[in-house]
Amino acid sequence: MTNDAAPTKDAAPTDASAVAKVSTRGPADAAPTADPPAVLTERRGGVLLITLNRPQVRNAVNAAVAEGVAHALEELDADDELAVGILTGAGGFFCAGMDLGAFVRGESPWFGDRGFAGIAQRSARKPLIAAIEGFAVAGGMEVALACDLIVAARGAKLGIPEAKRSLVAAGGALLRLPRRMPYHVVMELALTGDTMPAERFHELGVVNRLAEPGGAVEAARELAATLANNGPLALVASKQILQEQFDWSTAEMWERQAAISGPVFASEDAKEGASAFKEKRQPVWRGR
Repeated sequence: MTNDAAPTKDAAPTDASAVAKVSTRGPADAAPTADPPAVLTERRGGVLLITLNRPQVRNAVNAAVAEGVAHALEELDADDELAVGILTGAGGFFCAGMDLGAFVRGESPWFGDRGFAGIAQRSARKPLIAAIEGFAVAGGMEVALACDLIVAARGAKLGIPEAKRSLVAAGGALLRLPRRMPYHVVMELALTGDTMPAERFHELGVVNRLAEPGGAVEAARELAATLANNGPLALVASKQILQEQFDWSTAEMWERQAAISGPVFASEDAKEGASAFKEKRQPVWRGR
C-alpha cells in the first residue's frame, strides 16, 4: 500500500514526506490559509463524483483521505437521489497509495470497518466506478479494485510494487486480483512489483473501458449515466449477489439469491419497469 508510482520525468517525489513541508502561507503579512479538503464530492444527474484531492502528494492516502472517502460512500448509499458513484483523483493521477510521511507521523490510513482508504474492506452498496488517470499503484491500485467498474486512460500505469519495499499488498490486491485475472499474471505483478499499462489490464478484463488521456472521468460519467438509467433496487441487488456468491455453497446459492432478488421482483419499481416497457416509455423509478 505504499505510495510508489511509475517513474516519470515530471513525477512528484514518491515519499509524501518530501512535499509535506511545502508552506501554504502567502506573503509574510497574510493570514495562514486552511488546507483544502482531502476529498471533494460533486453531484450531477444521480451520480456522485468523489475526488481524492491531494495532488501535491499524488493523492496519497492519509487519515483525512480515508475519512473523507468513507463519508462520501455513506453519502452515496444514504441518498435516494444518487444511483452511482465515481471515484477519481485530482492532478492527472489516481492514487499513489499510502502516505508514508503521514504514517510515520502516526496517522492511520484506515477508517473503521471500511479499512484502508475508507473503502478497501467495505465499499458502497451502490455501484462505484474508478476513473484512473496517470497511475494507480500500491494502495491506489487496491482502492481501484474496491470499485465495481474501472475506466482508465490509455497509458495509465497500474500495479502493486510493494515487494520492491519488502512490503505486501495487503489492502485487497492479493485477494481480489486472482479472481479477476490469470493466476500467473497476478503472481508476476506481485513478485516483480512492476506495473503494466491500462491497455494490458483491459485485455485481461480488469479495466472495463479505455479513455484518451484526460478523458477518464468523462468516460466514467457516460458509463455511470447508463447505470443510473436502470432500476436502483436492481443495481444494488445485482451487485450484492455478484459479490456475495463466492461464499455460497451449491446447496444454498439459489435460496441466498432469492432472498436478495425476491424483494426486487415484488417492488413497485419492477412493476413500473414492466409497464414502461409495454407502454414504450421511459420508466420512473421510485426506489421501492
